[in-house]
Amino acid sequence: MSLTLTFHGAAGCVTGSCVEIETPGARLLVDCGMFQGPKTLKALNYGDFPFDPAKVDAVLLTHAHLDHAGLLPKLIKAGFAGPIYATAATRDLCGVMLPDAGGIQETEVRHLNRRNLRRGLPQVEPIYTARDGERAIRQFSKVKLGVPVEVVPGVQAIYWEAGHILGAASIELRVETEGGPTSLLFSGDIGQGGRDYVADPEGPAGVDHLILESTYGDRDRLNLAPSERRAALARELRDAHAAGGPVLIPTFAVERAQEIIADLVSLMEAGEVPEADIFLDSPLAIEATEVFQQRGYNRTTGLNPFDRLRAGGRLNFLHKPAESDGIDRLRGWHIILAGSGMCDAGRVRKHLKRLLWRREASVLLSGYQAAGTLGRLLEDGASRVSIQGDEVLVRARIRALDIYSGHADAGGLVAWAKARTPVAGGVFLCHGESQALAGLRDRLTAAGFLGTSIHVPDLDASYEITGPAVDGRLASTPARPPRLAPGQAVKADWHNARAALNMALGAALTEAPDDEAREALLARLTAALNDPASAPSQLA
Repeated sequence: MSLTLTFHGAAGCVTGSCVEIETPGARLLVDCGMFQGPKTLKALNYGDFPFDPAKVDAVLLTHAHLDHAGLLPKLIKAGFAGPIYATAATRDLCGVMLPDAGGIQETEVRHLNRRNLRRGLPQVEPIYTARDGERAIRQFSKVKLGVPVEVVPGVQAIYWEAGHILGAASIELRVETEGGPTSLLFSGDIGQGGRDYVADPEGPAGVDHLILESTYGDRDRLNLAPSERRAALARELRDAHAAGGPVLIPTFAVERAQEIIADLVSLMEAGEVPEADIFLDSPLAIEATEVFQQRGYNRTTGLNPFDRLRAGGRLNFLHKPAESDGIDRLRGWHIILAGSGMCDAGRVRKHLKRLLWRREASVLLSGYQAAGTLGRLLEDGASRVSIQGDEVLVRARIRALDIYSGHADAGGLVAWAKARTPVAGGVFLCHGESQALAGLRDRLTAAGFLGTSIHVPDLDASYEITGPAVDGRLASTPARPPRLAPGQAVKADWHNARAALNMALGAALTEAPDDEAREALLARLTAALNDPASAPSQLA
């Protein structure tokens, strides 16, 4: 009897990681993550799961990031009653992240419902609440790296250090089938290695099938030593200080915030950057910092680099919204870290609205920006952006420092995959945008994976695996409407286009020579809306 793999997320896109494994005697999930990016993609978080959660026997969780763990409370609400296997650090981080995610949804839904009432639109419900996030932690079952655990009869799991964030793991599954044992290795998110905050990624050699993330599959990044990384950050900070204003660092609350703060404290102590007050404006990052201080011991270095984050009294935790609002009055040199890292949620949007139009301010993007996010628009050089319905002119210095990413680049992914050889069956590439997936596929082929079948699954595609040395084959799936149009997961959607049109219209009306020209432009637009077939000629 064959195994079946179905890719319910992170297929053709980076987020929403979720792979369903149907074995001869059980149904498992590896990860159950949120979709992030364009609103069309995020809308999938509100729909029904494309499987019955009540029939899932167990979840194996690679790490705590929301694009891997963020829909666990929804899964439980929908009927999942089994265990969630994860490392102790992942469990602790989820203990702060999932309730926080639920609380954010409750807050944002309250604001949305007020707007919907004014507009005569229907009310909506949050995907889940903070209380749902708290309840989900009860179903976690802790595992240790390198120690086999039988997750269901006939399926053994071994967790391996992934080197991504605290607690992150790759998961090896050994499945007993009628044709003999079959091994599958799910990479999770692979770290670059050589960092002073997490151990280097590991994994077994000689697996049957490899499910490999591809976030940076088409590009090579600078793999800097810790001293070089701090030197690069110092250069950016000195330039920001010279500009005369504050620097805002949109930050991922888990790992990225703690790494950057540790480097900031180190640089200031060494006198390499001007001293500044550091404001951590993210309740989630504040709680996560406590987990890092408890569990941040690095087996490679023998140190916990997060022990000294409060050294010197420079770091200020902003727990309450009123405390966050208070720094609006500050001028001159200071540093703010606020969530989210892609600028699409959380308190960072308030700071962006306040600072983007100021030439003396700097915004330092410190990680991957998914297609359709506000962070990607800024990274791509947008001159105007829409934030919570308000148009904001971009005058601030926009800088990107992609040296803190927790993901391996293309060379790192290929090296990690080669260390897992021989791969007897297939390689399945996921967790990447189209260019990254194609780029990694080409690199793996060039690196000697010529005898291995390499697959790039579409969303909800199923593959049958009939033995340890047999390639995955596309399986027949029940007829159902596709959840996304082809390519929709990795491009800006109509919501982005509408915001851009609104900003372009506002600019055109402002720059028109007189009211007569403005009225003529609006008349042409109105005519085009009333007669879409003739829109090109109307607008000519």
